[in-house]
Amino acid sequence: MVACKFTTYLGALAAAAIATSAAHAMSDYQWKKRPIVVFAPSDSDARLIRQKSIINGARTGFLDREVVVVYVTGSSMTHDLGAGPGMSGSALRSRFRASEGSFRVLLVGKDGGIKLDSPAPLAASDIFGEIDRMPMRRDEIRRRATDRP
Repeated sequence: MVACKFTTYLGALAAAAIATSAAHAMSDYQWKKRPIVVFAPSDSDARLIRQKSIINGARTGFLDREVVVVYVTGSSMTHDLGAGPGMSGSALRSRFRASEGSFRVLLVGKDGGIKLDSPAPLAASDIFGEIDRMPMRRDEIRRRATDRP
């Protein structure tokens, strides 16, 4: 009985440590970047290829909006437009509750909240529209306008 409770306790501690680690790794972006996290079953998934094409075709717009893109295929993780989150693909899947067989695109705001969650590739215009409606983005645009000579 004691061994069973101890094993359960250790399992709970391990799960909490993984969740804390995942939250901490994503917190490196908080107030600095807007992560887009793309989950796909494999590198050859047509939806992933489409989403990469959309992002590559509008790189300047994503960079202007301080976006970093994280791709999770299977349990592997790669990144584009900035530094990676410093965590494994498996930890990201756990953090965002994304199964290995699923396709999912998440836009995470600078505040750390999920702003868009889609089971299909998102158009750059949809992502930009959502970002541009954010109060923090509007402040960034205003600040840039007043900083110009």
